[in-house]
Amino acid sequence: MSDEPEVLVSQRGGLGLITLNRPKAINALNHAMTLTITEQLRAWATDASVWTVALTGAGERGLCAGGDIVAIHHDAKEQQAAGHVGSAADSATGKFWRDEYILNALIGRYPKPYVAVMDGIVMGGGVGLSAHGSHRIVTERSKVGMPEVGIGFIPDVGGTYLLSRAPGELGTHIALTTARLGAGDAIATGFADYYVPADQIPALLTTLESEAADIAIAKFAAAAPESTLVAQRDWIDSCYSAETVAEIVSRLQAHEAAEANKAAADVLGKSPVALQVTLRSLRSARGADSLEAVLNEEYRVSIASLASHDLVEGIRAQVVDKDRNPRWSPATLSDVTTAQVDGYFAELGARELGSTIPEDKQ
Repeated sequence: MSDEPEVLVSQRGGLGLITLNRPKAINALNHAMTLTITEQLRAWATDASVWTVALTGAGERGLCAGGDIVAIHHDAKEQQAAGHVGSAADSATGKFWRDEYILNALIGRYPKPYVAVMDGIVMGGGVGLSAHGSHRIVTERSKVGMPEVGIGFIPDVGGTYLLSRAPGELGTHIALTTARLGAGDAIATGFADYYVPADQIPALLTTLESEAADIAIAKFAAAAPESTLVAQRDWIDSCYSAETVAEIVSRLQAHEAAEANKAAADVLGKSPVALQVTLRSLRSARGADSLEAVLNEEYRVSIASLASHDLVEGIRAQVVDKDRNPRWSPATLSDVTTAQVDGYFAELGARELGSTIPEDKQ
């Protein structure tokens, strides 16, 4: 075990720098890290000596691979055995998610420039830490994604808010296939703003110590690679505009584009119930008026997932046993009932997240 803090915090001139410091775990996020980041951001928000905040990850593999899903697996097994959704909100994971989503909302309305360096792998919870920021930077090494349906989970950390606002149906495609986004795709779909070559990031951070974020980034930003997804919008928009996952798959299978046929196979490998809950979440988020409203609904869905069979099974197959052969239940899209999907959106009463827009931001 390293004696180094899991989050490094420093002030360099007018720059407040936060570095996720678990490089061996690709800086996977845990509860303690979430609380440290939240506390520091709140302190810097009213500190006149800090003009800009930046977020980076230690090591060269990525900013953040997401949450610690092995710990989530243990919690989910306990909740499945208990069979009571309400208690899941009081579990260690339920409490972690509550504070994580509060942090996501804080980042989304941060009063100072928030520069997220999305270098390397940025998945799940890593997206929540970065893609709600005001200045989001990707590099040639960036691989951004929301892989949740592949482990029987549903995109969270405000992911459905971002996905639902991507052009056309690109977000639906990304969510249901767990597609990875390179720099060009991340910018085109609204997950990032600027492309900066990785070898220029240290110089950019140094410049941020003394210059405003917009000015500093303009000195290093380059033309982003073209988006391969945008070039495929014809079949993506046509197929994913369907009202059900089953119809989406049917359209993908029938389409003449080989990429559409591959997408159908990708979707069918994911959790049937997670797919259907995700589609409903995306459509709901599209009509929501704030990130906070979306986070509130995502929290309900996440807590329900924690008590579900498929989250336990998905993490087992992908991370614990690594046999890559999840046994989903229900096993097919046609086996999923409306009542099962509805259950994921049930209100939690006193355990609701209850995130609201701050009065000074309304």
